[in-house]
Amino acid sequence: MTNVIEDWTRLCQLLDDDPELAPAVLDAVEGGEEPWEALIDALDDSGALAYLDLGDTGAELADALPALPRVFRTGADVDEVGDIDDLTAAVARANELLAPHGLHLFHIEDPEDEDAYPLVAVPAADVDEIASLTSRLAR
Repeated sequence: MTNVIEDWTRLCQLLDDDPELAPAVLDAVEGGEEPWEALIDALDDSGALAYLDLGDTGAELADALPALPRVFRTGADVDEVGDIDDLTAAVARANELLAPHGLHLFHIEDPEDEDAYPLVAVPAADVDEIASLTSRLAR
């Protein structure tokens, strides 16, 4: 269990700097609850999550991105993302616009809703480690 706790703690640190994120997720892990749900809820509570649906377009993404603290702090203009009809293509374009600011949008799967497309803006340098941790923890 120690490695799992360490992995969840590290993932939380990489996803957001909210000091309440890791404790909320670790409480779920230790309590036998669904940690992914706790993670998504805690990221949403901290304002770090853009919670979209697969059927959304770039317009919804363009509306959601400026509210994310990391995106807001960059001052990046993501308005052009709103002109893209496909969400996947809009996320790719947003990542191009955020790359000069060192950010990347990372999708976290919501086990409660297969049509959901939750995104969090993370430092681009951390994407590989985040992907590795989420893969390991999803097993």
